[in-house]
Amino acid sequence: MPAQPGGLHTTLEGGDHLDWSGRVFPVEESKLAIDNREFPSHWPRVGGMDFGWDHPFAAVELVWDRDTDTVYVSRTHRLKEASPIVHAASLRVWGKELRWAWPRDGNRETLEGAGIALSRQYGDQGLNMLSEYAHYVEGTGQKSVSVEAGLMEMLQRMESGRFKVFKHLNDWWEEFRLYHRKDGKVVKEGDDLMAATRYALMSLRFASTARAYHDFRRKLIYPKHGIA
Repeated sequence: MPAQPGGLHTTLEGGDHLDWSGRVFPVEESKLAIDNREFPSHWPRVGGMDFGWDHPFAAVELVWDRDTDTVYVSRTHRLKEASPIVHAASLRVWGKELRWAWPRDGNRETLEGAGIALSRQYGDQGLNMLSEYAHYVEGTGQKSVSVEAGLMEMLQRMESGRFKVFKHLNDWWEEFRLYHRKDGKVVKEGDDLMAATRYALMSLRFASTARAYHDFRRKLIYPKHGIA
């Protein structure tokens, strides 16, 4: 029985059918969990969100130690049946400078938003939304939103000790423990924070600091020159 990436296994049925199931991230929690801590102000941050109504809207904050290429899940938000106004009110306190990654369906217009795209609705509520949906850029320059590529990056970071999560983030750990595959496919239930984490990681290149945000927006002061 050949091993699959992430410790999953393949079972051959009828000689040609692949049927493999198991946890998406079969990694010991002790390898990921850390106590709450403060981070240096020069470590950049990025947020990720997954839209939802019947299933929860979810958001995470990642902090990035560039020197070791380690990311930290430091904050989470998960709530269903609430409007962008409610979610944005909770997320603005994380910092107005925080850039937000969002999924491709954020371009979708909603009836509740009077035909305004979801991503813009959150931007109108004061969140610093990235201009494009979360994606990788392939060598050809094409955009990729591959779920498997995102999951593999998360798993490789976990296995190499470059992915850490605060112990007290119970909602995140709940999803992590239940996140699994069936017949080779990821089960899309109770994965809202997992998806938000993946979007943030896909957009790690846009992580920034509060200082960079304010320096970019500071008022320019021009020197006064006397007239001879």
